Amino acid sequence: MSNSYEVELVLNTQSELGEGPVWDHDQGLLYWVDGLLGLVHIYDPKAHINRTISLDQYVGAMVLRKSGGAIVAAHHGFYTLDLETGALEAIHDPEAHIPTNRFNDGKCDPAGRFWAGSMDVDEILDNGTLYCLHPDLLVEPKLTQLRISNGMDWSCDRTKMYFIDTPTRVVMVYDYDEATGAIAGGVPVIRIPEDEGYPDGMTLDAEGMIWVAHWEGHRVTRWNPHTGELLDTIHVPVPLVTSVAFGGEAMDELYITTARGGLRGEALAEYPLSGALFRVKTSVRGLAPYRFEG
Repeated sequence: MSNSYEVELVLNTQSELGEGPVWDHDQGLLYWVDGLLGLVHIYDPKAHINRTISLDQYVGAMVLRKSGGAIVAAHHGFYTLDLETGALEAIHDPEAHIPTNRFNDGKCDPAGRFWAGSMDVDEILDNGTLYCLHPDLLVEPKLTQLRISNGMDWSCDRTKMYFIDTPTRVVMVYDYDEATGAIAGGVPVIRIPEDEGYPDGMTLDAEGMIWVAHWEGHRVTRWNPHTGELLDTIHVPVPLVTSVAFGGEAMDELYITTARGGLRGEALAEYPLSGALFRVKTSVRGLAPYRFEG
């Protein structure tokens, strides 16, 4: 099956760090970010138009808000984002005392809390923390001593949370309490082989299987989190594959973000589409992302 996918180029944006795709099922739009350039992209696949909002800082992730607009996790904490005007309004910066940290990947859980993790800008220190922004705007630390807090998602029965700290090369699973947002335990369920890069962003499909983007791995993989079995591989024509999200009217199109930051000379010449947005038609469906309840 691994060679049966047709990887389609959607937009050649040459993003430094394309990340965090989020599908808006109501509007038929894809939101995604360029983390290092501080851009939020809004792509309309029907019109093939990409609108860009420029923020004044790094942006790790954005989620849609049930009441309208969006919430972003950026360099300096959590903000509301007006998707029409681009105006940011600060909510809270839990790491104002760590100016060398920035926020990275994030996602809403089934109860509408926004989880997002931080990381050292230079990727040297294990001083990242995974935070949870509750609907009442309280910010709670959940996991500490992370190097590169990254992909996450929740099981279809809403009892498990999956999470990636990229350098560990594993996907961890935690017991998750939807009512309180509490997580407990933490065991590896998927291990990425060393010659296949590092796990970055991830998403679950409607069958409960995990799709993982491989940084320095030229691929996206699909795994069974119950057995740790590799089920499928999508080969992407760039090395730095960053994240994935299902979209499209039938939720069977997998959008893939990539990066070019850090690539130089020969590598960019060999992989000119680095930083582009790609799309793949799949035989399974994804689930519409949860929205922030606050």
